[in-house]
Amino acid sequence: MRISALLAAFALSTLAPSALLAHVQLTASTPSAEATVKAPKIITLTFSQPVDQASAAASIVMTAMPGMANHGEMPIRNFTMSWSADNTTLTLTLKKPLPTGSYEVRWQAAAGDGHAMNGTVGFEVS
Repeated sequence: MRISALLAAFALSTLAPSALLAHVQLTASTPSAEATVKAPKIITLTFSQPVDQASAAASIVMTAMPGMANHGEMPIRNFTMSWSADNTTLTLTLKKPLPTGSYEVRWQAAAGDGHAMNGTVGFEVS
């Protein structure tokens, strides 16, 4: 009986779809990383697989402002979050367009494997 359990475990580990073993990754964003854009009101993050909404978070941070050499990080709070029907795209809708400056969208998310991943997308507003 121990051998059959061992064989079953081996079979599951070798036959399991790779998607079950993969961590969620960011596959696209709008604005895209390192882009320069004009006053966006919508930011999207698209992930490689459906995300557990309870594990997901995103923030928008202004990291630099023209003409202010010592500008500290400033969180942007005037947005709402919504998910696509398939839970792969997170949309951040701002109440007002972002002013000129440098920004980072910082995210964290987990998919079916439960492993939390995180990252940033930096862009400029001109």
